[in-house]
Amino acid sequence: MAAELSRSLPGLRTPGEDTAPLEGSPVNPAALDQLIHGRIRLGIVSALAVHDELSFAELKALLETTDGNLSVHARRLEEGEYVSCTKGFDDRVPRTSYQLTEKGRTALSHYLDHMEALIGKIRDP
Repeated sequence: MAAELSRSLPGLRTPGEDTAPLEGSPVNPAALDQLIHGRIRLGIVSALAVHDELSFAELKALLETTDGNLSVHARRLEEGEYVSCTKGFDDRVPRTSYQLTEKGRTALSHYLDHMEALIGKIRDP
């Protein structure tokens, strides 16, 4: 099954094959942006793409995840410069908020284009 699918999708490889990305292939699954590809990280950048800013608590509730899980993934996105983090206080209560950077918005756009190409290739071989 995997070999058959691999032959019909340039860029999709069977287990054990060399996994080096195929240059110029818009449907190479190995070329997906791994910084965004995980569920929580994709959720963070997607939520921030439609909101100017979200607090840590808002993201946590929206993604239904734990403090630790959200913190780790948000930090990775921040290190990759896909999101920016602002820490401050509302009255005396600490508040951490996140915004999607221009680099993050561009990366999300490329990721979505890549996924659309993969979906198109799968649905219309």
